[in-house]
Order: sequence, then C-alpha cells, then structure tokens
Amino acid sequence: MAVREAAASRWLRRFLWLLLLLWGCVSPADFLIVEMEGKNQTVLLNDNVTISCKVPGSTPLDTNIMGIIWYLKHQANETEHEVFVMYADIQKAFRPGASVSPAGLEKGDVSLHLPGVQLRDAGEYRCNVVVTPEEAQETVFLKVLASPECTLFPEQAMVKDDGDKYILCKAYLFYPEDITITWHTWTQKNPQGQEISAVITTGPAIKNEDGTFNITSRVRLEHNVTTYQCVISHISLPTPYRLNFTQFRRGSEMGNAWWTINILNIAGYIAIPVAAAAIIGLIYCYKKR
Repeated sequence: MAVREAAASRWLRRFLWLLLLLWGCVSPADFLIVEMEGKNQTVLLNDNVTISCKVPGSTPLDTNIMGIIWYLKHQANETEHEVFVMYADIQKAFRPGASVSPAGLEKGDVSLHLPGVQLRDAGEYRCNVVVTPEEAQETVFLKVLASPECTLFPEQAMVKDDGDKYILCKAYLFYPEDITITWHTWTQKNPQGQEISAVITTGPAIKNEDGTFNITSRVRLEHNVTTYQCVISHISLPTPYRLNFTQFRRGSEMGNAWWTINILNIAGYIAIPVAAAAIIGLIYCYKKR
C-alpha cells in the first residue's frame, strides 16, 4: 500500500509540472511571491490549525493554471514528503483531513488546514506555488505542544512504617519533556509563604506511547505547615498551574467529629419519643375499632 501511494505521489507530481510547463511554454520568472505569517507557528495537541500561505496581489488567480504542493520535513529524521497536492480539478491529501479552501484559492489564499493535530505533524512545512509560468515557495516550522493535566492528592507512606504522610503532585500527558515543579508552603509564623526543597522528591519524566510525558513530585507533610502549593510550569501554559492542599489541625478534626456525633445523638433523642408515640397511637386506634 505504501509503495503504491509513493508511486502515485511521484506520478501526480510529474503530471502537475508537465501540465504547467506545457501551458506556460516560457521560463519561470522571479516576481511571483508567497507570504507566510512568520517562520514559526505553535498549536496545541488535538487542536485544528491553519498554516497560512498567501499569494499577494489584487488580480484574481486562475486556478486552471495554478498548482500547489505542501511538503512536511520531520525534525527527527529530516525526511520530506508531500502533505497535499492540487492542480485544477486534481487534489490529493496524503495526510488525512489535509485541505486547502477552494473559496480562498481565487483570492490567492493557499493556506493548509490540518484537523486534530498530533505530535507527528510537527516539523517544517514548505508551501510551493506555481502560477504558470512562475514558481515561488516559503517555509514555516510548526511546533506542537501538549498542556499537562495536573492532580494533587495525599498518600500514606509505607516505607519503614514511620507514619509519615506525603502530598503527591502529578502532571500527565504533556509535551515537550521539559517541565518544572516547585513547592510552596504557608505557616502561621510565615503567612506570606516560601518555596521549599528539603522534603521534596521529584521523579524523572516517563514517556507515554503517544510521545507525551508524565511526572510525579511529592513532599513530606510537616506538623507546623498549614497549606502546601504545587506549582507546575510548562511552555504550553500561559501562566503556571497552581494546586493547593490545606492541612487541618487535629483539634479542628476532633471538633468536626464532636459535632457529627452530637447531631446523630440529638436525632436519636428526638426519634425515639416520636416512634413511641406513634406506636401507642396505633394500639389505641386498633382497640377502638
């Protein structure tokens, strides 16, 4: 299947250039220009993206003598292959969903639309445009980012049975690998808060099958600390992600328990006389009948 697609791609490309040369029958000129919005573009994983490429000028373009080939060069292996090819009524998308708007073509807008971007879509895109007998091209690098999903929860330590407790801060499914996790604490003596590092353990980033990463950081709970905050910084986040955990004093926990117990007791004291009165009433009604 891959061999047939590669052969079809070569045939389509040769056919495109042959038609263009036969139509023009003159040497390519240098005044055709294509414009792209900068040299870099960023998109989040699974989002849709439109890679801009336009032919400036007010004269409507004749799509019958116009051809477009979009290429992608992967950063990892430096290989380049076709993503989308178009000439007149001939169109071929080599990446599922890749398209160029027919309505924009006559206005010189040959931008490439990609739905549901994945990490494998990252790389250098080349927009190659031929308007017989002229040819022009430009490139842009597409960077794909994945924002971390973050959670914070307590964990009872099992090592050495020391009874220590920890707070775990986990970041899932982020890309690229570089990420920073810091911890801040607040106490009654220091209500302004401070960054800590002495009781923190942060593991390595673990790569998932789809190319994203997971990481876990934990901090040991201290008796004099009231609030912990896990701060996660990543290139995909406009501002750091902050998760708070408040540690209640034992006295407050006992107070809550006392109120719970007393509410249940009060309910019991009320329920018993009411039930007894109901039973006596039923017996009285039965004897009257």
